[in-house]
Formats: sequence, structure tokens, C-alpha cells
Amino acid sequence: MSALKSCFARGFSHIYVEEGVEENPLAQEILSKFPKAFKVRIKHYKDVFCRPRQNFLVQESSRKLIIAAKRGELLYPGPDVCQDFGNENFYYTSPALNCIYSCEYCYLKGMHPSANLVIFVNLEDFFKKVEDLIKQKPVYLSISYETDLLALENIAPLSAAWIEFARGKENLKMEIRTKSANYPAIRHLKPADNVILAWTLSPAEVIKKYEKNAPPLELRLRQIKKALGDGWKVRLCFDPVLYFEGWEKAYEDLIGRIFSEIPACGINDASVGAFRIPREYLKRMRKNFPPSEIIHYPYAERGGVYTYDEKLKGELLGKVRSLLKEHLPEEKIFLT
Repeated sequence: MSALKSCFARGFSHIYVEEGVEENPLAQEILSKFPKAFKVRIKHYKDVFCRPRQNFLVQESSRKLIIAAKRGELLYPGPDVCQDFGNENFYYTSPALNCIYSCEYCYLKGMHPSANLVIFVNLEDFFKKVEDLIKQKPVYLSISYETDLLALENIAPLSAAWIEFARGKENLKMEIRTKSANYPAIRHLKPADNVILAWTLSPAEVIKKYEKNAPPLELRLRQIKKALGDGWKVRLCFDPVLYFEGWEKAYEDLIGRIFSEIPACGINDASVGAFRIPREYLKRMRKNFPPSEIIHYPYAERGGVYTYDEKLKGELLGKVRSLLKEHLPEEKIFLT
């Protein structure tokens, strides 16, 4: 059993199924992957996901799965703390909530009351909203803002479904961001010109210390090479850039290694962003999680967002940008 499948097998001992979605084909496909899981019927996903007095930290060790339909708002304007890559109409959508990885710095720990995973199976409703929007204007859409969608592909082929939906739509540009090594799950698909596969890359020290359960750097790089070889547009994301003892050497080693293995000419662009998090999210993380170097660092607050002070932030972004400029043209490097 692969590490990914093993993680799911341990975590999804219970699957909560919202009323009205039992017969949905995607719901049936997901349920078929977990024949031994205990199924619990619920009226609404928030009855479980948003119930009071949950312990995110405890739930991370044994996540449960919730299968539901998303109602109401399905598309949201992209937040200011995220990079729009020069696109005027930046939106995001959330086909799933929460992530199988447990990165210490992840804002999801402060955004959601539960560590359990929610997958929304009413894809047609999502697609209809996007169709209506792109009739009005060009749209840049992130579909993995509140999860790592590609990491979930073995149980819910959402990335593949979104890629096929986006294919050929001139008014739509779509990003799928991931830390996973699960590119083989979509490798059977023909590359879509308007879809960008974006890998978040961190120094080995950061992955080992702060990105619990996420694949090591070498596995991510291996899949990036395969995706490039297959003809996909690939974005490299150095976000968040973190401050820690020896950070300069760590990022020098990281970027040196990347471009010793990956041809720079094949990279679509790169994103660089210092650690930043909304004030309320960090307050919840500090309340609910043990002390850590990242969570309890003395950040500066600007506009309701915590990040490094201007001097340190400038040093972090400047260093990584200068390293990238040795391999990529400046117009391909986007700072946040």
C-alpha cells in the first residue's frame, strides 16, 4: 500500500455523507474506495465540520471525510494576500476544504474549525458558475486555494474533471497548486494550454521540519520534470519564504538544485512570497496549537495581516528573487 493510500486508510474510518448526495456518481466513486469505512448520514456538512469545541490538533491524527454539496457562493474574488500573476480578474473556488498534509505554517489551521476533509461533489454547479462568469470577462481561477487538490486525486478525481472542463476555454486560465508527488494520477490527460500546474517548493530543512506528511523535495522535482516533459505549463512557487537560522544558504541550495535538474527554459513563471497570514487566523493558531517558531514569531501587522517587518521581508524576497534571476527572466518572477 502506498504512503498516500495508507494515510487515507488510517484517517477515514468514518465518512459523513450529506443528505441528497448519496447517488451522486462522484460520491459513489469516493465511497467505493473505502468499503470498510463507517458511513454516517448527516443533514448538512456544517453540522459536523463547524460544530463547536473541536480540536484541530487531535483531528489531524485521524481525519474523517465529509462528502457534501456546496450551496450558495461558489466563486470568490482572489484575496489581496495572493498573487494574481498580472491577471485582472482573479478568482478562487473550493471544491474541497482542508488538506491531507499538516504544514505547521498553513493558514487552514486558523481558517477552519475542523481538520476533517470536505469534498464537494456537485461539480456541475461549480462549472455552471464559471461558465456564466467567463461569458462576461476573462478569468484567472485558482482551484486549490483551500486544499491540495492533486494530492486527493486518487480518491476524488477533481483535478482531472476541472482540467477537462477548462480545456479549450479561451476566457479561462486555471492554476492547480500542489506540494504533492501525485502527478501520475493525471498523467494520462493531454496537457491543456490554459492550465498551469504549480508546485510549491521549499528547502529540504523546511520540508523536514515544517511540512509534515508532504513529499520530499526530490519527489516533487521528479514529477515536475515529468510534467514539463509531457508538455504542461509549470509554475514554481516559493511561497511562503520562511525566516530561520541558515535560511540564506538553504534557499541558495534549493534553487541551485532545482535548476540543476530542471531546464529553466521550460518554466512558465515563478511566485515568491514571504510568510503572511490574516490576523484572526494566527490568533486561533496561537490559541489551539503548541508553541512553535513559526506560529509565535513576533510578526508585524499591516492591514490585518501578520508578516515579517519590512526590512526582513525585503531581505527574504530580495534574496530569493536574485537567485531566481540567475535562471529566469525578471518578467517571469512575481513577488507577493
